[in-house]
Amino acid sequence: MAAATGIFSSSSSPSVKFSPKPLTRQLTPPHSFLTRSSLLKLHSLSRHVSCSSSSSNDNSISSVYLTKTDLTKDPKTLWNRYTTWLYQHKELGLYLDVSRIGFTDSFVDSMEIKFQKAFQHMQLLEKGAIANPDEGRMVGHYWLRNADLAPTPSLKRLIDTTLDDVCKFADDVITGKIKPPSSPEGRFTQILSVGIGGSALGPQFVAEALAPDNPPLKIRFIDNTDPAGIDHQIAQLGPELASTLVIVISKSGGTPETRNGLLEVQKAFREAGLDFSKQGVAITQENSLLDNTARLEGWIARFPMFDWVGGRTSEMSAVGLLPAALQSIDIRGMLSGAALMDEATRSTELRNNPAALLALSWYWASDGVGSKDMVVLPYKDSLLLFSRYLQQLVMESLGKEFDLDGNRVNQGLSVYGNKGSTDQHAYIQQLREGVHNFFVTFIEVLCDRPPGHDWELEPGVTCGDYLFGMLQGTRSALYAKDRESITVTVQEVTPRTVGALVALYERAVGIYASLVNINAYHQPGVEAGKKAAGEVLALQKRVLAVLNEATCKDPVEPLTLDEIADRCHAPEDIEMIYKIIMHMAANDRAIIAEGTCGSPRSIKVFLGECTVDELYV
Repeated sequence: MAAATGIFSSSSSPSVKFSPKPLTRQLTPPHSFLTRSSLLKLHSLSRHVSCSSSSSNDNSISSVYLTKTDLTKDPKTLWNRYTTWLYQHKELGLYLDVSRIGFTDSFVDSMEIKFQKAFQHMQLLEKGAIANPDEGRMVGHYWLRNADLAPTPSLKRLIDTTLDDVCKFADDVITGKIKPPSSPEGRFTQILSVGIGGSALGPQFVAEALAPDNPPLKIRFIDNTDPAGIDHQIAQLGPELASTLVIVISKSGGTPETRNGLLEVQKAFREAGLDFSKQGVAITQENSLLDNTARLEGWIARFPMFDWVGGRTSEMSAVGLLPAALQSIDIRGMLSGAALMDEATRSTELRNNPAALLALSWYWASDGVGSKDMVVLPYKDSLLLFSRYLQQLVMESLGKEFDLDGNRVNQGLSVYGNKGSTDQHAYIQQLREGVHNFFVTFIEVLCDRPPGHDWELEPGVTCGDYLFGMLQGTRSALYAKDRESITVTVQEVTPRTVGALVALYERAVGIYASLVNINAYHQPGVEAGKKAAGEVLALQKRVLAVLNEATCKDPVEPLTLDEIADRCHAPEDIEMIYKIIMHMAANDRAIIAEGTCGSPRSIKVFLGECTVDELYV
């Protein structure tokens, strides 16, 4: 029976049962370096294998031959497994099917201790334990949808007050109580949201999923420091810039991309003769640079970001709730759905905890070391951006070099996706017949259209039936080739189900992180990238200072790359200096006097004009 043995063919060799502790710690010599390939081999012992267990050394690995067999295709066995493992949340109308993931009952039993530890971690986190030891911070996004869980009365009041303030502000904007000073419309008609990462991906996903066809305010996003992209968004607003509410979102207030977007928007306002402060809103931490700027300049509103909410889990804070409320999206419905899912994912019984079932499936499918990618395929146009949202939530949380014990593990789980049935004409060909380096998550929505609006394209078949058929057909076709999959099903896309989906994956990430012993709530790699970018810009200023000095000579002294690097006292950075020069020349900020960028050693360069002050120093 599938419920007893999993879904591998019965002809497979006897399984090796997982020990509750990671196999890498039992089977490798002390202080040895665990390579990714060795981790893959060790964790793959959870599969059905044949092995010879004789060994003269407790720390050595016996001969192991991985022989993962085909998944069973017997319909009765699969139906039994489906009914055994199907999870349903009746109140939310949400189902989770993990029957097409090949874990065995012995594997599930062996993971029980790990899961109980993970459940304890989640309980402590919700009670206010320091869950991010690097920064000494609590992690409290669960409190946002149930303030009664907050560890102190003052935090509860702050959460409740912020929600009330968001709702009141949105209502005042929509009804015209708060209006722009120069708009002929007499009210705000557009939102321009300036933010990046978690300050953009969540609001973008929710807007695409839930905004009505004709919202009271339409939303646009500046979520990068690409000048052309910024110009495009501002140009698309046209004269409606005068009736645009600009929401600037930055936790620290110093995120370079967000700061740049703000400066570009303020410039556009000045050129249009508009007072930005009368149309600006800040969402940031109290007393941050952005908060102080907004207060001193008299922006029309400021809303808090909390120290204990990370960007990728901030959708249920003012970051996500304010833009949604301004589009007439039911934000209390989102919070209600998230709270219901939070309650379900507090269960300490694996089969009754949908987030734990997801984490179990991820662990099995990727060998607990990210050996396979997660392909997210929502079969609903409005959920197109869900895969992008999950990319940050999952990859920024789980992509870690070191575990909590200081071992280098290079953990992670890669996420990408499209939408059904567009995927049929994109990359399903490779998923079915190409490299087997993935598992799939299907997102299914049962309701095609509002009641009374459907019609048959042909006898017995609607447009939505085709979409349903594509999903089920793709799932079956992939499984026939031993491609594992998860299916998450909701009745319809509503604020409650979107809130529930966000909460489901937030908890799944936390549980999985505990299973693999990593910190899901920091991002040192992101900080390293920011630091490196800052060093490039600092080098660019030195290059400009050197070029400016040479340009101010009479006659002008064009410099070679070697000369620039030498005068910058950075000969080791000559390649980066070349790239800086190439970028500046493409934007008419430097002149190539001799040679071409295609032959770096041939070029001599100077600036177009001499700057007499010390602007570049």
